[in-house]
Amino acid sequence: MRWRGQELGVADAAALPGLEQLNGLVRSVTTPEFADITFHEVMCKSALNHVPGASVMPFDWTVNPYRGCSHACAYCFARGTHEYLELDAGRDFDSQIIVKINVAEVLEKELRRGTWLREPVMLGTNTDPYQRAEGRYRLMPAIVSALTESGTPFSILTKGTLLRRDLPLLREAAASVDVSIAMSIAVFDDGLQKRLEPGTPSAAARLDTVRAAKNAGFAVTVFLMPILPHLTDSIAALDSALTQIADAGAVRVVFGALHLRPGAKQWFMQWLAREHPELVSSYLGLYPGASSGAPKAYRAWLARRVRPLLRVHGLDGSAEDDEPRRSTVPGLGARPQLVTTSRGRAPEETARLF
Repeated sequence: MRWRGQELGVADAAALPGLEQLNGLVRSVTTPEFADITFHEVMCKSALNHVPGASVMPFDWTVNPYRGCSHACAYCFARGTHEYLELDAGRDFDSQIIVKINVAEVLEKELRRGTWLREPVMLGTNTDPYQRAEGRYRLMPAIVSALTESGTPFSILTKGTLLRRDLPLLREAAASVDVSIAMSIAVFDDGLQKRLEPGTPSAAARLDTVRAAKNAGFAVTVFLMPILPHLTDSIAALDSALTQIADAGAVRVVFGALHLRPGAKQWFMQWLAREHPELVSSYLGLYPGASSGAPKAYRAWLARRVRPLLRVHGLDGSAEDDEPRRSTVPGLGARPQLVTTSRGRAPEETARLF
């Protein structure tokens, strides 16, 4: 792997944050509780990642304590980032997890710099900060504390029910800084979810986490993304999903069609050929060649299908195409409070994340 082949003490400016030098690797760990998963513990040199100004993403700063993700979502947009490490975007992404064990300490130092302007920071933009590894490494509490103590607003997007562990800390943080929470739930059919996202909690467990966050005072957004053509885009499926989201107490939904970046596209198409071979030709038509986004006509058709259902269920919402690039994270303009009929916003990197 490239990060094992670097020269000792020589920085690689092109490396992913935390993997610039070989001597950042502390150890590689396997444990019985995480079958077939290897954790590569590294000492990172940076924690805050600046999003390039030309990016379409609606935020400027991110923190990613992990690389790779045991959620193993077949469609995950971040799969291609593993290829730089000379790991593959498929099985290695699911099982070779990079853990920045000193990320909170580095973040604290970066936040103390006089040049830091307390701009909003996003957590969960690359891989999930509340994936199963967080139960072992407990990196998020110190990250949340560092951001809070520095007066930095932040947002979290996760599929992980482990978020519930930190709700008391997050509620305390929200008394000082703006905090937004979003839960990603793409699939509400248990059978499909277990095949497509085998390492994720069930939709029911994530909805229970939405309820817990609402009860803690947060106006929770649910990311109904990606919506998969011919698999989760029927009126019945969308109506059922939005019914459950509304019943859980979420106040806003962001929806969007499947986006297949390089790396993710190859892995997802292998999954599709194995699980739904009858749909391969349709997907090749929707995502031909190097195309990564669903056609504009399909996205418009999907929006016309979803928007009336949002109104029926009393949910605020928008399509991922409606989220423009901006210098601050929408949803951080007001501190969370107990929700009655107010509409909160807790956005993320949009469907291009997934």
